Amino acid sequence: MMVCPMNADVAGPERLCLACGAHDPIRSGEAVWPLGWHCSGCGRGVAESEGVPLFAPGLADSANGFDPIFFDKLVEVEATHFWFVARNELILGLVNRFFSSATRYLEIGCGNGAVLQAIAKSRQWQRLVGSELHPAGLKHARARLPQGVEFVQMDARAIPAANTFDLIGAYDIVEHVAEDETVLRALRGATAAGGGAIISVPQHPSLWSRWDEIGYHKRRYRIGELEAKLKRNGFDILFSSSFMFVLLPLMALSRLNARVATSDAQIDREISLGLATNAVLTAILRAEVRLTLAGLRWPIGGSRVVAARAV
Repeated sequence: MMVCPMNADVAGPERLCLACGAHDPIRSGEAVWPLGWHCSGCGRGVAESEGVPLFAPGLADSANGFDPIFFDKLVEVEATHFWFVARNELILGLVNRFFSSATRYLEIGCGNGAVLQAIAKSRQWQRLVGSELHPAGLKHARARLPQGVEFVQMDARAIPAANTFDLIGAYDIVEHVAEDETVLRALRGATAAGGGAIISVPQHPSLWSRWDEIGYHKRRYRIGELEAKLKRNGFDILFSSSFMFVLLPLMALSRLNARVATSDAQIDREISLGLATNAVLTAILRAEVRLTLAGLRWPIGGSRVVAARAV
């Protein structure tokens, strides 16, 4: 299924002032949030650091929703770890299937830029934007991505844009925010007519473990919970499936071990897998992804992945 591009009859892309709520049009060729921008309504400017606009500087690199120290750990494994490799293939498959006409992409919580890098290589984009609460992640993302990709520090509960993006991605992000429906409403406001979102979240509260605590998760989602929240906040569901179905028994055993772990070092070992183990798990999970993209839907799994269209 292909989602149509933005309808010319509706409002064009706009940047929003978080201070007064004024809307400023984003003209062709402009950055969404150019450095030095001041609101036309109240004159308020936006802070910046090392060329990145800061819309929530008070939260930057705080232990809010995520511990920034983990960016340095993740950047070492994201390119090869089985979970990241397979998830990226699933995300790219969904982008190509449901949003093949999208040209303007925003990633919420882009972290080190691993997914954004894969998205950038997948096709020609008119606009690519990576957002992150923590500049510690953006330093890695900026090194990975080519010139022309925009970056912004912001709180996903208050996206300072309207009708601007054909596709917004939020991959294992909204579970970090207590007010997850506020994030979904912000995503909907920033999405252009005919556009949509792809979202992944951890699934099954029964799998809650020390992993979730380390990750600053607020919840693991029940089956159907994310879909219901998306519908309440202006989206129709195009695709929904569990992810990590085949490896769920192994994951469940790992989470049980994590509940009784005496140190976080035991948990860290799951990230730093041996080459042979990682290769086997990668092959298994990539096979699951191929079957998913071929039409199979898995009833249970460690994650839930949903593609939704703005209505």
